[in-house]
Amino acid sequence: MEPAAPQPYFLYASAIFADRAPHQVTTVLGSCVSVCLWDSKLKFGGINHYMLSFWNGEGLASPKFGNIAIEKLIKKMKEMGSENKNLQAKIFGGAEVLENMKGGFKIGELNIKTAEEILKHEKIPIVGFSVGGKKGRKIIYCTNTGEVLMKYINKGYPVIYEN
Repeated sequence: MEPAAPQPYFLYASAIFADRAPHQVTTVLGSCVSVCLWDSKLKFGGINHYMLSFWNGEGLASPKFGNIAIEKLIKKMKEMGSENKNLQAKIFGGAEVLENMKGGFKIGELNIKTAEEILKHEKIPIVGFSVGGKKGRKIIYCTNTGEVLMKYINKGYPVIYEN
């Protein structure tokens, strides 16, 4: 019996996706960050896409924030049978695509740091990354293999999707 072909899925900002069925998850990142988790034992993965680094406790605890998005992704993977010892991570995004705001607040840099700190705390190794810089990224995450395809997006040019 042939394994199921990966199904396409587009991941919007502030969202999380994990499934045991194979998917090719596409997302587009500027200063946002995606953490791709892969379970090397169970052979499935999950991904998030967050916009800001840290939820400060006010308002809704949304996956818009890195600390919430990463915790929820790990929890979802565990609910599907994963254990931290079998997980590995890849991190993408965190570009400084917006002009620096007053005070030098760098959204992309903070988003990257949040991912690194939480994954270290959870003892999940980072096995691949493409972060920082000045260009956005389009990624396609293959949840059944852990492979991530990435290309840079030039500032000021729209991304065109084709079926």
